[in-house]
Amino acid sequence: MRASIYRNFLKILYPATTTKTSNSRIRNIMSESDQSIGFDTPRLVTKKILAKLQHEGDGAVVRRGIGRSEQKFLDPFLMLDDFSVSPPAGFPDHPHRGFETVTYMMQGGITHQDFAGHKGTIHTGDVQWMTAGRGIIHSEMPAGEGAQTGLQLWINLSSKDKMIEPKYQELLSDDIKRAEKDGAEVRIIAGESMGVQSPVYTRTPTMYLDFTLKPRAQVHQNIPESWNGFVYIIEGEGVFGKTNSSPSTAHHVLVLGPGDGLSAWNRSSKPLRFVLIAGQPINEPVVQYGPFVMNTEAEIDQTIEDYNYSKNGFEMARFWRSQ
Repeated sequence: MRASIYRNFLKILYPATTTKTSNSRIRNIMSESDQSIGFDTPRLVTKKILAKLQHEGDGAVVRRGIGRSEQKFLDPFLMLDDFSVSPPAGFPDHPHRGFETVTYMMQGGITHQDFAGHKGTIHTGDVQWMTAGRGIIHSEMPAGEGAQTGLQLWINLSSKDKMIEPKYQELLSDDIKRAEKDGAEVRIIAGESMGVQSPVYTRTPTMYLDFTLKPRAQVHQNIPESWNGFVYIIEGEGVFGKTNSSPSTAHHVLVLGPGDGLSAWNRSSKPLRFVLIAGQPINEPVVQYGPFVMNTEAEIDQTIEDYNYSKNGFEMARFWRSQ
């Protein structure tokens, strides 16, 4: 297949995007009159984006919060999808190069297969952290009846890491570290919270925290000042950044401004669940062509050629099909 033909094929499957571009400390303070919180510069919400439904893969539905026109890129994050997939829909065989995918199951299961012979299923609460590096072709298909739901985050890799060998880190739900204080509970997928550290190695330094706040609870999480960060609300309603902010509801992405920490309050009568994701900016040019993310157009052209001719990382693609 010629590169120009394959480009048109990818445009249908994936939107093309080109963009040039202390450890944590938690306090749970039950008095909402205390606004000092201990942050020198509290992070405020600078942009609020509703993740809208769209179709992806083969019949799957996602709510895309990062990677759409309102927020194409938040260095080092390329995409965040809140997905729902029911058989026979799914994400059949497709390639990646130049970044990492983090799949976090909310409900049900997803079975993964790749052309290197790796196969497995992650279930509710499990995480797969996949470094695509120089090249992976894989499938992600629902592992049960009914809707299988979760979050998938794409994290960019620096130029020095884009062509490394693919790697996987998988955490079962029971192995994900947790902490709790004064009605605020956190699952620590990456980074540190409430003095508890995740074992996940983040090649691009990243924080990925899943908070659940009971009614009237609050939490205050430190974030390295040089990092970019955002919140995605899974369920409930919360106040973020400062006590007099307007509440935000489920399926909104909240892009955070500069500062050394984020505060969140649950003033509703129902639980609030959200993920806080932050990472160290790479500060390199980004050229994304669907599932390929490199630094230059020439590297994208080379990637398409490598994929088409099964070379430079895609050697096993020629004869492989998922089962």
